[in-house]
Amino acid sequence: MNLQPATCSQQPLSAMNTYIRALRLPFLTGSLLPVLQAAALAYGDGSFGGLNLLLILIGVGALHTAGNLINDYYDTPGSDKVNRYPTPFSGGSRVILDNLLSARWVWWASTASFALAVVIGLIFVFTGRPYVAVVGLLGLLAGLLYSANPTQFMSRGLGEIIIFFAFGPLITWGTYYVLTNQFTTPAFFLGFPLGFLITAIIWINEFPDYEADKGAGKRNLVVRLGLAPSRWIYAVLMLAPFPFLLFLVFGQKMSSWMLLAWLTLPLALKGIGICWRHYGEPERVVPAQALTIQTHLALGLLMVLGLLLSHWVR
Repeated sequence: MNLQPATCSQQPLSAMNTYIRALRLPFLTGSLLPVLQAAALAYGDGSFGGLNLLLILIGVGALHTAGNLINDYYDTPGSDKVNRYPTPFSGGSRVILDNLLSARWVWWASTASFALAVVIGLIFVFTGRPYVAVVGLLGLLAGLLYSANPTQFMSRGLGEIIIFFAFGPLITWGTYYVLTNQFTTPAFFLGFPLGFLITAIIWINEFPDYEADKGAGKRNLVVRLGLAPSRWIYAVLMLAPFPFLLFLVFGQKMSSWMLLAWLTLPLALKGIGICWRHYGEPERVVPAQALTIQTHLALGLLMVLGLLLSHWVR
């Protein structure tokens, strides 16, 4: 057993890892990929501003981290505390439960992140993008009311629906508006494929949390439906992006290069298969959780690539 104290270089690294864990930074792809999709669409339409895109990424990332933190703050004394099956993808960051950070720190960090997002939103409002106030407010309310009392939409069977819109069409629609100063139907529908998959991520994460959520009175849709029926919804969410890509190409006249995202179908099918067989075994659902995130990431990046190729390859 090593009884030597941690070195000075180890201590800052440990603290950094704690903050990354609290903010759940690796999961920011869930909100930043839709931003990049809308930016690629705007770029292909001849409208692109690097500074505006940077500010959007920071603002959306701040809203996402604020939502993560406030979720930990409210879940820690409830479902997270009684969760016997936390995984690398579900069960909260557990930084409060593990006494790495105080609940007070988490609350203030969430408040600061919300404030940063508001400041960036106001910059856009006062520089000629007034409707950012509406889109940004919807995003802020989604992040706050999803977890916070007295609404706690995550416990009322509304959380999954809110996640779909907040991390899908709301982001692509709003980002495209900031970059082009116009709202368009294609930009709204562009967010649906990743909206389905981010909802699938939330959905599969509720499987290992099922007993804890049920015991804590957190009545999300998986708790309300039960694990076995919820497999069907998971399968639908994982498969829905693929026919929707056809709608984007043929119904919204987007580039056929986006059909490259169909290459991720095997990942989706593998995740569905694991969930179907092991839905009641928390430890054995973990690979399905990972595959759901991988499908979201790969499909999102291929859609971005497809939109860029439509401009580069003529």
